[in-house]
Amino acid sequence: MFAKVKQHVFIDKLTLELFSSHKNGFKAILKDECGFECRRMEAEGNHQLFLTWGGLNDLPYGVYILELQQGDNEMQMKIIKRV
Repeated sequence: MFAKVKQHVFIDKLTLELFSSHKNGFKAILKDECGFECRRMEAEGNHQLFLTWGGLNDLPYGVYILELQQGDNEMQMKIIKRV
């Protein structure tokens, strides 16, 4: 595990805690329950411990899948957007 979400419930932003940096950067993809991509964020040569992904307030409420990629490492987790 190279990252975790500070809270699995969000309203308008996600805060990710990164446990390792990778010279190829970091990619996060937010998908709805049907698997359609809603948002994408990429950071090159990430050396931060915390990364805030804002601007998510216009997404509909519901369950999302967050896919995180760092180099060859990948992970997925369910998160919930609520009021």
